[in-house]
Amino acid sequence: MATRLVTALLQKEDDGWVALCPELDVASQGDTIEEAKANLREAVELFLESASPAEVQERLHAEVYLTGLEVNIG
Repeated sequence: MATRLVTALLQKEDDGWVALCPELDVASQGDTIEEAKANLREAVELFLESASPAEVQERLHAEVYLTGLEVNIG
């Protein structure tokens, strides 16, 4: 079984966490960070199992770069 490293972006929302895999535009959520990550892992794996190779290729963003951005306010 092959593995691939993807990005998990987690954001606090109300009483839980939203998790996003930007490489594939797959999202999930959970009550804790650990639960959100586990749910995102499951969602990504299910997507990769069920999607056609063409759909995976169409949605796959091969390079994702996360950084801070300084902006002017006012």
